[in-house]
Amino acid sequence: MKHEAKQKLQIRERRIFSDEVKKKAVKDLISKRTTIKALMNEHQVSYQSVYTWLYKYSPYHEQKCTLVVQMKSEETKNSELQKRVAELERVVGQKQLEIDFLNKLLEIGSSELGFDLKKNFNTPPSNGTDGTGKSTTSK
Repeated sequence: MKHEAKQKLQIRERRIFSDEVKKKAVKDLISKRTTIKALMNEHQVSYQSVYTWLYKYSPYHEQKCTLVVQMKSEETKNSELQKRVAELERVVGQKQLEIDFLNKLLEIGSSELGFDLKKNFNTPPSNGTDGTGKSTTSK
């Protein structure tokens, strides 16, 4: 085992196969003259490469789409979340309309009254009856 660990890795040069070689390999595979394993050994390629050739050059084999499988509870949860998002978007839209309406109302009120209703005059808040200075009791 120690002998295997000391062995250096050999880096193989990148090889590019011509379309003719790939088409011939796929033709042999379709006509059952060879197997995927034999093609892998013959050309020293991975099975992914062989399948890529097969999908690309075979009229009979198409790469299948990925099917997402989820449990019923996940599907229900997703649909509920989508409904919740739609409801929240509707509420946000209503609030935005309300804000726009109130801003327009302030603008019209300011123009009719002749002063800006949006300005903050920093007046202290009223604390009830103490601010009037008048007595509420009768004599």
